Amino acid sequence: MDGKNLVRIVAAVFVAAVTATALEMSRKDDKAVGEGSLTAAGSLPDPLRDGLRRCQILGEAALREEGCTRLWAEQRERFLGLEKSPRDSTIGPAASRSPDPALHEVR
Repeated sequence: MDGKNLVRIVAAVFVAAVTATALEMSRKDDKAVGEGSLTAAGSLPDPLRDGLRRCQILGEAALREEGCTRLWAEQRERFLGLEKSPRDSTIGPAASRSPDPALHEVR
């Protein structure tokens, strides 16, 4: 096999790979548009998510805003699966307590 034939084969494989990639990328875009309209949960407004986005946009100023700290606490409780109870709100801030009761023993 001489050099010209090898270059032609490599060029043909390269063109085929670029074409296959372009076709695959266009198919994924079509699926993503179709899948988004099928999910009803994605179209429902989530006030917690919207509030967290607002706090994210605020940046460092969100640290001083009470609404953002409340939203972060709610998101943390939701993530950890913690239940809110009236007893918890009278004890003190949740950040100072550990979920492990052994850590609260006096040594």
